[in-house]
Amino acid sequence: MLREFARGFGITIRYAARTLFVSGPLTVEYPEVKRAQAKNFRGRHKLQRYENGLERCVGCALCAAACPPEAIYLEAKENDPANPVSAGERYASVYQIHLLRCIWCGFCEEACPEDAIVMGPEFQLANYSRESLIMSKEQFLDPPDKGFGTPTDVRVNFPL
Repeated sequence: MLREFARGFGITIRYAARTLFVSGPLTVEYPEVKRAQAKNFRGRHKLQRYENGLERCVGCALCAAACPPEAIYLEAKENDPANPVSAGERYASVYQIHLLRCIWCGFCEEACPEDAIVMGPEFQLANYSRESLIMSKEQFLDPPDKGFGTPTDVRVNFPL
């Protein structure tokens, strides 16, 4: 029995030595060194704009309907032809995502017919309050608002 124990322990030491000395350490110094992300990584959401500054989101709410934990809240309004916010007939006047409810499944990205919502590479989302993790439309727009559209009042529409 001692012989089998020594044989198994020898295999363990051999693999540990090979991992440590041949391939290097498995850990990185996190805040200074960040690992490369996979191309299909799903991080913080972004709402896209067209090159002319109009929002891609047309307020169809398919992303909210596809969201399993109901983490997306959307209110649509009619677009003013004189001062359009989006390219469609409607636009999302209120768009909020509750990041504590979100399960990062990507269904919202798949459901959007306009490719308005995408999941970006940002993953550092820690914060000190629950309210700050309910993100509004102005926080998701990419690139940020440069005078296009009408800003909406930021209010929390999710129960905390």
